[in-house]
Amino acid sequence: MKNSKLIAIAFFLLVLVSSCKQHQEARRPISQTSGTFMKKSIARNKKLIAGEEGQIDAVIRRNPKVKFIASTKGYWYSYSLKNEKDTLTPKKGDVAFFDYEIKDLKGNIIYSEIELRPQVYYIDKQNIMMGLRDGIKLMHKKEKVNFLFNSHMGYGYHGDNKKIGANQPLLCIVTLRDFMPEAAYKKQNAVQPAAAPVVKPEVATETKSKDTITQ
Repeated sequence: MKNSKLIAIAFFLLVLVSSCKQHQEARRPISQTSGTFMKKSIARNKKLIAGEEGQIDAVIRRNPKVKFIASTKGYWYSYSLKNEKDTLTPKKGDVAFFDYEIKDLKGNIIYSEIELRPQVYYIDKQNIMMGLRDGIKLMHKKEKVNFLFNSHMGYGYHGDNKKIGANQPLLCIVTLRDFMPEAAYKKQNAVQPAAAPVVKPEVATETKSKDTITQ
């Protein structure tokens, strides 16, 4: 009787060890496949980024008289109209009023300014293009800036499901008309609910760039 119990226990342990070993061996190919997929994915992304950087670099080289500035986020920008008087820029808690148009890197219009206006943006509180989200915070009132965005700062691998394709770098031309604290904007709209945001007349020292981006 005791021998029968010992045999049963030994058989159970043997089955348990065998099952664990099979389970571990079955997981190995998944891990290997995952690692290979990740390496290929990284390689594809590097190739994609290099290709887009090449396209943007070509635009910059075709416009040697235009001063392009490299941002810390990996995109480039230049001024068509610069306000050298003001020092304030939009920040979280402000509402920005701007116009912009979107072009491809050959200069073809994808969305015109008329199609996209008006733009009222609560800084860092609304879901807009990543590049615009960052770029607007670099601008002063009345400035007009040309942004060269790679697809990562634009609409990424899926595009906008309309006119902007997958992995498409973009040229966005942005004019920041005004910005104000959110509380002031809400108070203004409470008094004049149907009126557009009031922009006070200003005398700003502005310098216009004589150079335009040519394609």
